[in-house]
Amino acid sequence: MTVLVTGSRGRVASTLLGLLHSAGIKVRAASKNPTDLSPPGGTDSDSGTRSAPDIDTVRCDLSNPADFDAALEGVDSVFLYAEPSHIETFLARATVAGVRHIALLSSSSVLAPDAAENPIAASHLAVERALEAAAARGDVEATHLQPGAFATNALQWSWAIRAGRPVELPYPGSHGDPIHERDVAEAAFAVLTEPRLRGSSYLLTGPESLTFAEQLAILAEATGRPTPYTPVTPEQWKTSMSAHIPETFADALLSYWASYDGRPAPLSRTVEELTGHPARTFAQWATEHAEAFRP
Repeated sequence: MTVLVTGSRGRVASTLLGLLHSAGIKVRAASKNPTDLSPPGGTDSDSGTRSAPDIDTVRCDLSNPADFDAALEGVDSVFLYAEPSHIETFLARATVAGVRHIALLSSSSVLAPDAAENPIAASHLAVERALEAAAARGDVEATHLQPGAFATNALQWSWAIRAGRPVELPYPGSHGDPIHERDVAEAAFAVLTEPRLRGSSYLLTGPESLTFAEQLAILAEATGRPTPYTPVTPEQWKTSMSAHIPETFADALLSYWASYDGRPAPLSRTVEELTGHPARTFAQWATEHAEAFRP
């Protein structure tokens, strides 16, 4: 079996590469900048130095169909990021290459009633629908991983916290379900290596519903540093983020946060069902990433 892992510079994909490699599964790391990849490799037992990586690397920009054939050659399964621009072409080339299974890193946002109109959900939904159509034709088996809020989203606060400034929050009491990136990678590993798990959609969440204010308090405990916040209006937050987030995305985020202001996020036990262990807590993630929040 050979697994193509797209977006291999990402936190989930890079962790998945290590899991597959450790399990002795042949894996190909794909990125639009493959020279920047550092996939797991062997170590020379005599010198103790790192030998040439035994994971192949390949260029695969999902917005450039010219990359698809070389990336897919000899591949049985794919871990796919949700890039909709050429998804029909990608699936057609995957079918010709003999790919049997695609595991998509989607998003729980596709479950919202307005997913098709939501700029954050729409791209994931478009790829899910294309995969479902391919599966209905019998071209490929499709599995959808639908994580909620990534714990790594907290890194957006690191600049302010390191500088000793309060974090600006438009909805301090908005709940989320922060999930550890390793749990998402382990869930992907499970569906890629266990044929009985293929062909379903899996809602992945962390084990707790936490407000933004509670997440900051957990970071304070993990880092031993104050993590104050300042409530701001949605318009103030949009203005402060205008150089980093398109307005339509900012509006979608604000709408989502408002919908969970004071309302716990729904949780699932899917991580435990797929991996055999409970989902890691945000406190564990904060401890592991504490240095990112220190000067």
